Amino acid sequence: MALWLDASPKGYPLTAAPCAAEDIGTRGWNVLAGDLPLPLAVLRRSALQHNLAWMQRYAAERGVWLAPHGKTTMSPELCAMQLAAGAWGLTFANVWQAQLGVSVGARRIVIANQVLQSADLDALDALLASHAGLRVWFLVDSLRQLALIEDWAALRASGRVFDVLLELGVAGQRTGCRTHEEALALARVLAASRAVRLCGIECYEGLVARCDSAHDAQAVTQLVERAVALARACDAEALWADGEEHILVSAGGSAVFDLVLPLLRLQGLSRPVQGILRSGCYLTHDHGNYQRFVRLVAEREGLQGSLQPALTVWALVQSAPEPGLALLNAGRRDVSFDIDLPTPLRWVCCGTQSAAGAPADWRITALNDQHAYLRFDPQGASPQVGDRVELGISHPCTTFDKWRWMPVVEDDGAVSGAIHTCF
Repeated sequence: MALWLDASPKGYPLTAAPCAAEDIGTRGWNVLAGDLPLPLAVLRRSALQHNLAWMQRYAAERGVWLAPHGKTTMSPELCAMQLAAGAWGLTFANVWQAQLGVSVGARRIVIANQVLQSADLDALDALLASHAGLRVWFLVDSLRQLALIEDWAALRASGRVFDVLLELGVAGQRTGCRTHEEALALARVLAASRAVRLCGIECYEGLVARCDSAHDAQAVTQLVERAVALARACDAEALWADGEEHILVSAGGSAVFDLVLPLLRLQGLSRPVQGILRSGCYLTHDHGNYQRFVRLVAEREGLQGSLQPALTVWALVQSAPEPGLALLNAGRRDVSFDIDLPTPLRWVCCGTQSAAGAPADWRITALNDQHAYLRFDPQGASPQVGDRVELGISHPCTTFDKWRWMPVVEDDGAVSGAIHTCF
């Protein structure tokens, strides 16, 4: 079904007639010309295409499968682009999100989270029943969770047996078994259960990383070694589900994905191991958190070239009430702020269509719901009311969820397409 755009979400001109996303390029709109109301989140097409190819090539050259995390964008168009570029499947955080992946054609989905409540198990059962060839794996990390799944299965006539991955965690961090002994004991019970099939091992390394190569290599390697030991112990006891060609081993966020490769390329088990890399933010990258992390990935691996930031937010200078301070009309409702405040990138003077680099002294120092505080040296270049400022973001996940649609633009600012989100 074609995406239809109108003025119900922010960023679309109230005076413009609705149109199909595929026709938006015929409107002649350009973000540098101020043709769309601000604030406005935009995606640069050339960077998206570069990042799609870069990460797909990275995974293929290292012999791992890519299952991008769809929670980053929750956009049917962007998830479909990732599948078209060669992704093995998609990852989501819950069953409700997973149905989006199914709707765009994904037939292999990892739910990188625990599934346990009856409503979610019912929904997953229905998805699997109504889509031939669909495979979904979710995480298990406790006997209590398994008991709830088995209770659900005992009351249903479908006979559904769910595919699961055993999650190994880190003390003080997110979900996952804390010790080898706990995880292996759970694996034995999973293998004996009639409600699930143990298909592999999963872990998430991102929360132990600090953007320090020496620390991150040591911390992630410790987790990788624990996961390898668990996989070997499960293999020695033949705990894997019957009939599976591969043992699935999954890890990898968007920050230190290179450090989990020894786990994802594990050899010497009774069946071939297939590694699944779950990076999500690579598609749009950013100008902050992930830019810092991926710069270190490139240094560790000696890579030529890297990911490019594709997502920015344009804002309007609406007030300059005192020397050294301008207020922009974008705030916490429009741009991520959970890791870093946005960064001024470019500047378009009112009445022009020419973008210049923002002066080095320009800083966003605070955000309100609808305002950004732009501080600058009043003796230097000073933004004026009516000027437009492009902001780089840090952590794309928490910018995407603030927008129902985003225009896709060319490098010259011309609007040539659009995507929508389903949060």
